[in-house]
Amino acid sequence: MPQRTVDTVIFDLGGVIMSNGKPSDFANRFPEASRARVIEIIMGPYGQDSDHPWHRVERGEITMEECRRLTRDAIIESGITPLVAVTQSLASESSSTSGITFNFALSEPMVELIHELRSDDVRIGVLTNNVREFRESWWSLMDFEAIFDTVVDSHEVGLRKPNPAIYHLTMDRLGAIPSRTAFLDDLQPNIDAANALGMYGIRVDDDPSDAIAQTRLLAQL
Repeated sequence: MPQRTVDTVIFDLGGVIMSNGKPSDFANRFPEASRARVIEIIMGPYGQDSDHPWHRVERGEITMEECRRLTRDAIIESGITPLVAVTQSLASESSSTSGITFNFALSEPMVELIHELRSDDVRIGVLTNNVREFRESWWSLMDFEAIFDTVVDSHEVGLRKPNPAIYHLTMDRLGAIPSRTAFLDDLQPNIDAANALGMYGIRVDDDPSDAIAQTRLLAQL
């Protein structure tokens, strides 16, 4: 039997384990504006780790409510959409507990892959840029603590992708080495950062079939 190339696989959450939670989902709330421009305003330069409000909330430095206020002001100042549209869109995010909610949905093909890997003794982990207030929206969808060997959530560790430190932290927790580790993400800057560390970066598109096939081949499932 051929030897597997990787013995550790690390998954992003939104757009990978979840079928949604991608930057485009946020842009869709402002359909009358340029998608790229909305993403830039709401999420900042996603290939960087900067002081943009979205980066700060993902590192746990500010609350989602603070980020929401700063984002609202930035969208209004940009002039890309009327004030009433901004107010209605951001108001629709409110929930009784955190002020923000997001309806995450599992990607069933990716969940199937996760269980295949676990059953075949491949170490698996989650590495997500995420927000404290979103945790209640996704944590109950799977038994993350039982299924994964580690879950690294950016707001808990004060780091976010594509900072190399958060990749090293995740691999350290898994006892993994880069050359034996696959990393699945839906954003190219995060894939590029993984590749730069010697990992096998795998881009997950809207149809995850190719990414799943690549992972299965590397793990010899």
